[in-house]
Amino acid sequence: MTLAIFDLDNTLLDGDSDHAWGEFLVEEGIVDAETYRKTNDRFYQEYLNGELDILNYLGFALQPLSIHSMDELLGWRTTFMDKKVRPMLLQKADELLHSHRKRGHTLMIITATNRFVTEPIAEALGIEHLIATEPEMINGHYTGQIAGTPSFQEGKVTRLDDWLAAHGESLDGAWFYSDSHNDLPLLKKVDNPIAVDPDPKLEEYARNRGWGVISLRG
Repeated sequence: MTLAIFDLDNTLLDGDSDHAWGEFLVEEGIVDAETYRKTNDRFYQEYLNGELDILNYLGFALQPLSIHSMDELLGWRTTFMDKKVRPMLLQKADELLHSHRKRGHTLMIITATNRFVTEPIAEALGIEHLIATEPEMINGHYTGQIAGTPSFQEGKVTRLDDWLAAHGESLDGAWFYSDSHNDLPLLKKVDNPIAVDPDPKLEEYARNRGWGVISLRG
C-alpha cells in the first residue's frame, strides 16, 4: 500500500473548514455573534502564526457540540456543507486525487479539525480514510472534551503511527500534501512531501530542501 495523505484545510479546500464552521454558527445565530467571532478569529490567527494552544482551542471549538441535540447538529451540518464547504471545493484538488487513484494509491485525509466537521467533507471528496481530532461522545451526546490525541503538529505523526500499526502498513513511498508549517513534523517523515499553496514559512522550508511546491488554485 502506498499512501497519499492530504491535509484538508487550505490544502484540498480553498479555505479552513474549522474556522468556517465557527463563522456558520455565528451567521445562523447559534452562538453569541460578537464574542464567538472574536475568539474564533483570534484562535485562527494563532494557528497561522504557529502559536496555537490546541487544547485551549478545542475546549472552545467543541463546546457548541455539547449543548445541542444530535438532530440539531446534523441538520446544521448539512446546511454548513451546502453554504460553506461546497464553495471551497477545488477542481485541481479533484484532479490530484484522481491522479493518485489511477496509480493505485490509498488516499487519506489527516486534519486537526474535528471529525464532526470533516467526516462529510471526506465523503464528498471520496476519501475513505480520515484521521481527525475526535470529539468525545458518551451515550450519543458530545461532551465537549477530546477523545485521544488531537491530530495537530506532532499529534498527526502520533495518530498516523497508530493507524499504520493497526493496519500493518508503513510510510514507504508515501506522499503528504499540506499548506502549513504546522505540518512540518509529518512532512519530514514521508518520502514525497509536497507544499500546497504554502504559507511563507513552509514555502521557504520546502524550497530550501527541494520539496515539491504546487498550487491547487487558479
